[in-house]
Amino acid sequence: MTPLPFVVTRMGAVLVSAVLVLAAASVSGARPLPLASGSEPLCAAGEGLRSELRELVGEHRIAGAAVLVTEERVVTGKGRDGSERDCGRWSASAGTADLGTGRPMNITDRFRAGSVTKTFTATVVLQLAAERRLSLDAPVDRYLPGLIRTGSYEGRRITVRQLLQHTSGLPDYLEAPEWQYPERQRYRHFESDQLVARALELPPPDAAWHYATTNYIIAGMIIRAVTGHTPEAEITRRVLRPLGLQDTYWPGDRTRIQGPHSRSYFTDYGRRSDGTEWNTTFAGVGGALVSTLADLGRFATALVGGRLLPPAQLAAMRQTVTADPDRLWPGARYGLGLVSTPLRCGGRWWGHAGTVPGGHRAFTAVGPGGRAVAVVLTEVPATLEADQAFLDVVQSAFCTRPLTRRTHP
Repeated sequence: MTPLPFVVTRMGAVLVSAVLVLAAASVSGARPLPLASGSEPLCAAGEGLRSELRELVGEHRIAGAAVLVTEERVVTGKGRDGSERDCGRWSASAGTADLGTGRPMNITDRFRAGSVTKTFTATVVLQLAAERRLSLDAPVDRYLPGLIRTGSYEGRRITVRQLLQHTSGLPDYLEAPEWQYPERQRYRHFESDQLVARALELPPPDAAWHYATTNYIIAGMIIRAVTGHTPEAEITRRVLRPLGLQDTYWPGDRTRIQGPHSRSYFTDYGRRSDGTEWNTTFAGVGGALVSTLADLGRFATALVGGRLLPPAQLAAMRQTVTADPDRLWPGARYGLGLVSTPLRCGGRWWGHAGTVPGGHRAFTAVGPGGRAVAVVLTEVPATLEADQAFLDVVQSAFCTRPLTRRTHP
């Protein structure tokens, strides 16, 4: 996980920066459901968004990219012939989902959601706070006595709120030297306490706000301590199942993505490699979820719309602090598992983004008027220019109107 527009880490690919159904095992075997015929996008993306996607794929060498936009309130799209129709969902895609077969990118494939997972985890912590089963301002030591008592770190002074907000002062275990070459960790299994122990061996970060997946691994351990269940099971029971997110699951030690999915790629020593197969136990509830554009958009809409949290807890989630622009991007503010960023057309979007070693970059957020945007790339932009091009895609998805699809030649 490394900084860049969604929190990437020093390893270059990251769980970035942006609640449950059967047991995690049964969810992991669920087959992805196609969009119902009535849910097919009614309108096409505007030319500006489509050209920016083509730029990502062409000029910036991203293998594939896809965007799905869902309107909370149906809007009217205008075609080139002046006709109008209601547009509840619209999408755009470019490039290739699988370089081996040449299969084109589409909006229904599964992919690794990376640090978007953090928003799911924060949601369950806030649900437990609403149930008075934990306090956001209680120290970590109340729930995990003795876990953080070493060197420069003291669990009696770090609160649950600080974990979710990345103001705990804890380092990111992904900044350890061995993660400079994440490929070497590709098929390893990791336990939460092992990851936390490695983080506590590192020096404290210099800044007051420091993005660290360590914080969310500990938050997951608190969920387990409070409920007696794994955090994955609680997130599944409290979020995935109620929202019907049938294409979202915890992979566990499975290195392959189940069901139809896009491949993911990374560049190593100047050569593009396939990074789709990966053991993501290293990320846990900080970044392991597999999902789809439709599921991420549905989750973001439910969360920001108040369907998952009472008003007080949703308000707490949206209380933000300034994020380090070197680790996110200018204008970004971080709440409790939720990122806020201004839009060029006015207002702000609320959501999260993520990347994972091997390639996928994911994004989901809700903007003014309830428009939900979900984006996936099959690889992490390799340059600042490419990363800015990705942010331009996000801005265009929020700020442009759809065009009516032609139904006749």
